[in-house]
Amino acid sequence: MNTELNQILLHPSRLVGADLPAWLQVGGGAGLRNALAHPDQIINTLEAAGLGGMGGAGFPTHRKWQAMAEAPSDNGDRYIVCNANEDEPGTFKDCYLLEHTPHQVLEGALIAAVATRANHVIMYINPHLSESLANTRAAIAQWQQHELFKQIEQYLGKPLSVNVVESSGRYIGGEETAVISWLNGGFPFPQFKPPYPFQKGVAGAPTLLNNTETFANVPHILREGADWYRALGRANGVGTKLYSLSGDVLNPGLYELPMGITLRELIDVYGGGMLEGRAFKAVFTGGPSNTLLTAKDLDVPLDFVSVKERHSSLGTGAMIVISEGTSVVRKVAEYIQFFADNSCGQCPPCKGGTFQLARLVERVDNGISTDEDLRALQNLVNIMPGGGRCGLITGAATVVASSMRVFPIEFGLATE
Repeated sequence: MNTELNQILLHPSRLVGADLPAWLQVGGGAGLRNALAHPDQIINTLEAAGLGGMGGAGFPTHRKWQAMAEAPSDNGDRYIVCNANEDEPGTFKDCYLLEHTPHQVLEGALIAAVATRANHVIMYINPHLSESLANTRAAIAQWQQHELFKQIEQYLGKPLSVNVVESSGRYIGGEETAVISWLNGGFPFPQFKPPYPFQKGVAGAPTLLNNTETFANVPHILREGADWYRALGRANGVGTKLYSLSGDVLNPGLYELPMGITLRELIDVYGGGMLEGRAFKAVFTGGPSNTLLTAKDLDVPLDFVSVKERHSSLGTGAMIVISEGTSVVRKVAEYIQFFADNSCGQCPPCKGGTFQLARLVERVDNGISTDEDLRALQNLVNIMPGGGRCGLITGAATVVASSMRVFPIEFGLATE
């Protein structure tokens, strides 16, 4: 089996830190030059490439950019926001990109500014990521002195501002409407949509939000072309994906691999297999808020379509592997407590529901749950989904419902 990493974003030559000359020496800047030469083709190229949003949903990137490009602006201001709030257990890809290769992320954001004629770029970064903050600020200063930056301003016909804004540091602060609330000076409360950010975002202006990994892919697509990018994937996948692999494997870490690689190959080949003496039990995909995959799913291609067909989600690419002998209930209890602690509190069903979920799962974990507790747990996971302004309440209910369905014995719902 081929074990060569298909590295585009994480190729060693591109991990140059905040060193713009080094980034340009390995091909950086070429995508931006092509974008400036043919700005009307940028969005079409992304559509042909099939780039999806890497923040979790996999929404077609070109559709977001097209909506932003067509949205009217009352005063001419338009905003690009790179969302690097990254605060979910098991996810650590965005911080790595900004620490080790911020220039390809920034180049992607600058290409977005050209495509949508935006005159403001905001790097929205979790305040706990100190090295990401420092390297991004240094990289911005270098870009602002480069002739390509001046060419962008000439194309826009106005100055281009690029700034770092520290997020609230809260998990919920990464939801896109919460990002807008924070950037507008408020608490990071998620809001109902519409209006969507491209309609009314930062300062009431059209705003495009994408994940760090999404922006990092853009320069390569604009440099090498859509067909090249598509050919990197397998099965239903296109391009590459950053997989944050953690848990009971010998070689946890961040791996860039073809979108569509199988779960088995990720764990056994790149992850080095399970810890000695341990057998695979399950994996939390896309972080701890999705349906669990088990041994019967080891050959599922890790792409947005195939994982969704298993009623789960690829999400951010986080893969938290657990082994036989590890209590699923204990892991779920930890994750539900995380969600309960991080509920913003504005939606009573979410605040109260996640609290009750955490309390009940903890009782199961402690071996003191009653039949009434289990009935309450089942009722909650049935009624909670969709009960809030964001996906936190749904994710919490999903992982509990999935774990109860897949491992009923651990919850006392069945006997061997």
